[in-house]
Amino acid sequence: MKHSTARTAGDSPKSSQPTPRSSGTLLAIGLAAIVGAPELVFAAADPAALERRVRELQRQLDQAQAELAEARAETVAATAKADAAEAELVQAGSPQADKIQVGPLTIGGAMRANYVLGDYPNRQGPSRGGNGGNVELDTFRINMALKYEQLVGQLEYRWYDGYNFLHTGWLGWDFDDGSQIQVGVNRVPFGPGPYGVSQSWFFDQHYYVGLSDDMDLGVKYVTSIDNWDIDVAYYARSNWNGRGNSRDSARYSYGPVIWDAGLAPNGDLIGALPNGYQERNQFNVRAIYTLDQGAVETALGASLQYGQVKGRRADDGDHWAASVHMTNSWNNWLLAAQLTRYQLNIDDDNPLGTDELLPMGAYDFAWPVATDAWLPAISLSYLYETRQIPWLDSVRPYVEYSSIVKQQGDFNDSQLAVVGAAWARGGWYIYTDLAFSDGNYFVGDKGDNYSNIVDGVGDFGVNGNDDWNYRFNINFGYYF
Repeated sequence: MKHSTARTAGDSPKSSQPTPRSSGTLLAIGLAAIVGAPELVFAAADPAALERRVRELQRQLDQAQAELAEARAETVAATAKADAAEAELVQAGSPQADKIQVGPLTIGGAMRANYVLGDYPNRQGPSRGGNGGNVELDTFRINMALKYEQLVGQLEYRWYDGYNFLHTGWLGWDFDDGSQIQVGVNRVPFGPGPYGVSQSWFFDQHYYVGLSDDMDLGVKYVTSIDNWDIDVAYYARSNWNGRGNSRDSARYSYGPVIWDAGLAPNGDLIGALPNGYQERNQFNVRAIYTLDQGAVETALGASLQYGQVKGRRADDGDHWAASVHMTNSWNNWLLAAQLTRYQLNIDDDNPLGTDELLPMGAYDFAWPVATDAWLPAISLSYLYETRQIPWLDSVRPYVEYSSIVKQQGDFNDSQLAVVGAAWARGGWYIYTDLAFSDGNYFVGDKGDNYSNIVDGVGDFGVNGNDDWNYRFNINFGYYF
């Protein structure tokens, strides 16, 4: 609101203008009344002393305003980080709910059930919920968070139908400058956020090649410098295998694994002996710069990853990935985009008979992936807070697309598109997704058998079927 500049009848310049002497006296008395400095009244007789005192007060006022502005900036930054942490919590499927507090430990968990209906003519490979309209138990998990002064930690263990594994397990320290160090099984810093660009239950294709929400064993340092968020990490190996039916794939995060693959493309029997690769000595650096001056808050970032792979029945190799990413927030809209290039460099003298495929596994199932590809991904979502609906807190609709664009071999690209929404109410968090895919582990048919790995089938590898399939999925989660 603009203030009026019109004068009243008593505001005549001539009748109200004081003499120079009375002006100084009134100023001293006024300042004394405001700042509680009665000595200014006596200084009125000495204009030079009064001027020096006024300058000193002005200097103190400028300093106080600068400190206040800095404190406000820190508060805004802290609030933004808190909002980001809360968004990450909700996106992880952990809405605010009553937790159990035992000293410095906060204990919670979740139970999830899944309904799925889709194209599963042969149901080869993981479907996470059955085929043809089944409802099954998806997940039970226990979470623990430690906060004792500056000592912090996280622990999460998950149980699925037929297998279980450690998801997270690390101890850390919060430094006075706001930075943090984590030692143990923690999330690899790669991409615009913990789940890449995705808001959906399926994630995007980065997850299925180990480049999103990847949990590995190592040490990570997290810090902020002005508008920069910087992560530096070293990982000795990937997360451990849990208990399941597979040799090395009872785990949460995708990565190179040891497996039994039945028949090789040349017809040799290789199922009797394990083969494949394992991650070793991985380095990660991520930097994100936030621009929050205008109506649209933009975060621009880059991620780099390099590491080794240890061969079980073949020579060792290495892998690298580089990514640029961006998120744009405007009111309740969120647009996220990412472009990644990755390579897994292995010897072609291995049991698969090619350097264009490498077995990766998670959720108690393994299958070859393409070793050289571009990976674009984009997601658009809107958070709508439903204050007028008593039984619903918020809903976030979203639309997403990602693809594995393969650079070697006569392989078909693997594409995934998801339209859906996430619904939150108290401890409930429900995903409703309609996914369309031409090459994804969890959408559509997985192929015939291992002997056709190169010649015909395999989602992330050859994708020889090159068919679009759909899956309608509802995931009901209660978090406590």
